[in-house]
Amino acid sequence: MSSTESKIETTKAIISTIGTIAATAMVARSIARDYVPPEVQDYFYLGLHKFFRRFSNQLTMVINEYEGIESNEIYDAAVVYLGSKVSPSTRRLKVTKPEHESSISLAMERNEEVLDTFNGIQFKWTWVCETLQQPNTYYNRNQMRSSRSEVRYFELTFHYKDQEWALNSYLPFVLKEAKEKKQEMKTLKIFTIDSEDSYSLSDSWQSVGLDHPATFETLAMDVELKESVMKDLERFVQRREKYRKIGKAWKRGYLLYGPPGTGKSSLIAAMANYLKFDIYDLELTDLKRNSELRKLLIATANRSILVVEDIDCNIELRERVSAAKEVQPADKESDHEEASKVTLSGFLNFIDGLWSSCGDERIIIFTTNHKEKLDPALLRPGRMDMHIHMSYCTPCGFRILANNYLDVKDHKLFGEIEDLIRTTEVTPAEVAEQLLKSDEPDVSLASLINFLHTKKKENEEAKAKKATEEVAVSVAVAEAVGDAQKGEQNEESEEFQKPQV
Repeated sequence: MSSTESKIETTKAIISTIGTIAATAMVARSIARDYVPPEVQDYFYLGLHKFFRRFSNQLTMVINEYEGIESNEIYDAAVVYLGSKVSPSTRRLKVTKPEHESSISLAMERNEEVLDTFNGIQFKWTWVCETLQQPNTYYNRNQMRSSRSEVRYFELTFHYKDQEWALNSYLPFVLKEAKEKKQEMKTLKIFTIDSEDSYSLSDSWQSVGLDHPATFETLAMDVELKESVMKDLERFVQRREKYRKIGKAWKRGYLLYGPPGTGKSSLIAAMANYLKFDIYDLELTDLKRNSELRKLLIATANRSILVVEDIDCNIELRERVSAAKEVQPADKESDHEEASKVTLSGFLNFIDGLWSSCGDERIIIFTTNHKEKLDPALLRPGRMDMHIHMSYCTPCGFRILANNYLDVKDHKLFGEIEDLIRTTEVTPAEVAEQLLKSDEPDVSLASLINFLHTKKKENEEAKAKKATEEVAVSVAVAEAVGDAQKGEQNEESEEFQKPQV
């Protein structure tokens, strides 16, 4: 037999042996699947996987989306960093284009792989998304909660000898690149609570694009106050190390107070546009207990603005007053409902307590129309660091509005309008509404003058009516006090005239 024929016979024998082994493995697998309990199968496969892994020179790091109840910063950075990277093994990409953006964004699709090279070292990223068959659900008296329906994580694989490079150089590089890229491509968003369509409270924040055009240049505010706010914001974002050195959470609190229509919401939008911070609009009346508030605040991102509008009527934060009231047996049900609400002490703990340090570079803004109604505990420094009075329209604010709406920086009617504004309580929103009535400056400004005269007369009538009512109330109170004193004197006289026994 020639050497060629011998090699052919040997090859046939090897192929036959491999086929026999494969067939035996298939039969064994089928029998194991049908007759061996799943627990035993998992144990067997795990042992087999560990056995073959001993011969591999690859190391795999698992980067979970969440660690406990906090999001994993490395996971979030990987999502951004890998968005534009495509490797020969990539077969699926996710394409998105927000309505107010001009560019199309690419993102890694689930269960896909991306190869990345850093300093000559190859790193393989695999995005794994595992759907849970049945989310763990439990009920309590007030609501139903569910855990997540999907577990997501990245697997980062590389040669085991490059572990130090991965930890000390590559991952910090990914974090830095992701932060810069995210800031460049960032589209501001406003988040609100939508607990009905979420699996857990931490997933309750739903966002839409924030396309509010307000800026500090277009804001109808006093120039000095505007510059003061801008300098305070700039100083805040530049003081990371300062806050760490003094042992203080890197956050800043603002209280915006004043009549409706004075531009509180526009100022918030201008602050967000100026800092490129997202906005989280928190409606406290939607929450039932302090634990829900804690989970929602932890789920907010860094470099964000948390807004609680109309804090004086958003929720009843009068824990100290209610605690002093006597509890009647008939009010047990109402007392239980009151106890389940967000309390003042619980709310303050998330503003400047231990939980306030769960995040960096955050701004908290309260708005109110009635500052005097707020609990003094909310107003002290460290909670609300800067109080900003949003007053009625000023001559300076009017000129900014005229430039914004009519593209006019000066006009012959400006003097009369400014004199009227100094003596009339009118909001910037009311002035802006008049300026919108016509594109012709003469027509709009004349209409504004008529409106200001009418508004001034209405204000004077309202003040006169209020003064009359206050006088009437004072007279009624005085008469009531006099009647009460006269009644007491009569009782004392009758008591004196009774014969002594």
